[in-house]
Amino acid sequence: MFRIGLFLLTNIAIIIVAGFVMSLLGVGSMLDESGTGLDLTNLLIICFIFGMTGSIISLLISKSIAKWSTKTQIIDSPRNGTERWLMDEVREMSMRAGIDMPEVGIFPMSQANAFATGWNRNKALVAISSGMLERYSKEEIKAVMGHEIGHVANGDMITLALIQGVINTFVMFFARIIGFAVDRAVFKTERGVGPAFYIVTIVAQIVLAILASIIVMWFSRYREFKADIAGAELGSRNGMISALRRLKAESGIPDQMPESMNAFGINSGKRSGIKALFMSHPPLDQRIKALQEAQI
Repeated sequence: MFRIGLFLLTNIAIIIVAGFVMSLLGVGSMLDESGTGLDLTNLLIICFIFGMTGSIISLLISKSIAKWSTKTQIIDSPRNGTERWLMDEVREMSMRAGIDMPEVGIFPMSQANAFATGWNRNKALVAISSGMLERYSKEEIKAVMGHEIGHVANGDMITLALIQGVINTFVMFFARIIGFAVDRAVFKTERGVGPAFYIVTIVAQIVLAILASIIVMWFSRYREFKADIAGAELGSRNGMISALRRLKAESGIPDQMPESMNAFGINSGKRSGIKALFMSHPPLDQRIKALQEAQI
């Protein structure tokens, strides 16, 4: 029920904010004055406002959603030596990376994983699963947390949100052009738009969104290689490689990370064939090889 409520509130916020921005800019209908054609400039502005608004709102609430969906417990005051060590290491690596100390959390999951999120590189969150904290060596954990700090320092969350916003814009823009063209050519609507426009637009938007996600996932995989380098530099190359090898050894364990958080974790499971195009993370063998060959 909470998930549904959050979804509805997010979409209501998008509509309100987008509507307010359009009124400020004086953006009207996507149709021209005669109602027989598209006003492409207006249409592009409308799609840009809605596409970017949704992406930015998602970015702004990402930290809260991450805490809720993973049940992450923030370490406000270390309760034991392990938590104290973890906080000290994150503080030291954050200083070296040139960012403010992020919130540090632990989420209850037997599977080894970690993630970073937040709308601002100086107000971020890095978290590690209880299973990884219990089973992995300190060298491996330090490298993994260095990997997550690398995501924050590189501004990956912001860049990914901007890319998603641009993708959203063009998906909505071209879906409506396709819907309008089919409505005119096949269903012979002469003025305004008919029911066919909405049906075709929805179908086209779904298809285009699936294809466009390949671009988003490509960037997500690219940023993982850079974050691995950060993990090796802030921690150690051996620690990062060792952690990735352990993740590979545990790859048979079912993925326990919420689907909405897969792109933010250090490991998102394994896919093959065409499904590999939709992976948020590169295969672990490729990541290990890239680290071994990297000039660090």
